[in-house]
Amino acid sequence: MTNSAPKTVTLQDLCTELKIKPREARMMLRLAISKNGEFPALAEGHVARQPWQWAAGSKALQEAKKALKVEF
Repeated sequence: MTNSAPKTVTLQDLCTELKIKPREARMMLRLAISKNGEFPALAEGHVARQPWQWAAGSKALQEAKKALKVEF
């Protein structure tokens, strides 16, 4: 039986991949979504008070990676 549900990438997965602390990542992502013009898919995809997670291969995940690599 094949699992057709898309893989979910969590903040912890992203932090492990990029070698950053989850607390710092959350701060950077909150700052990024406040800049709605730069990261529209990221801002649209996150719901307040919910965990940071994205569907694998999504535009929001790409923007999250970009936001975590940018110096603010």
